[in-house]
Amino acid sequence: MNKSEIKYISFKTNGIYLHSYFYNNSLLVYQTRIIMIVSVIRIYNCSTYCISHVYADGEYICDGLEDTDRMLDQSQSLEYIKAHKVYGQTAIPTGYYKLTLDVVSPKYSKSKFYMDLCKGKVPRILNVPAYDGVLIHAGNTAEDTAGCLLVGYNKEKGKVLNSRVAFEKLYKLLLKHKNEEIYIKYTRLYKK
Repeated sequence: MNKSEIKYISFKTNGIYLHSYFYNNSLLVYQTRIIMIVSVIRIYNCSTYCISHVYADGEYICDGLEDTDRMLDQSQSLEYIKAHKVYGQTAIPTGYYKLTLDVVSPKYSKSKFYMDLCKGKVPRILNVPAYDGVLIHAGNTAEDTAGCLLVGYNKEKGKVLNSRVAFEKLYKLLLKHKNEEIYIKYTRLYKK
């Protein structure tokens, strides 16, 4: 499946946004908001990584790469998630999380790229069960992540390329909404 197979319908009324994503006439995600929504729709999963499409307010931004999806969900118990998570090799549970741009990353604040672009304040996904320090950042393969979302363009199997370009595009869009609440929604849509 590719991004052209996912249909998106949106409209705004009285400052409230209504968003719907469809695939084969089936509703995938329905969102109502006065906030910004980043949607990560996982479309491919294998034993070492998963690939997703990343949207912001319904607009395709880039692709994502994470560790393998072990079919964890935010609604599962913390004990279940901990029992099935393999550290540094498991994508975060699907669900709906708050995202912040206000935390300086100790690791990425040492990078000239991140300091010049965002003063080391890499987007951080908050309150992920059994995970800490989940970020959105540049990278190319599953070896570059330990639960974080890597952004780029999936033009080569097992990789996202032009990652810094994609990160800058997404970050600048997030920055425009810094004074709003920003949420990120992870779902999966794997072919059977």
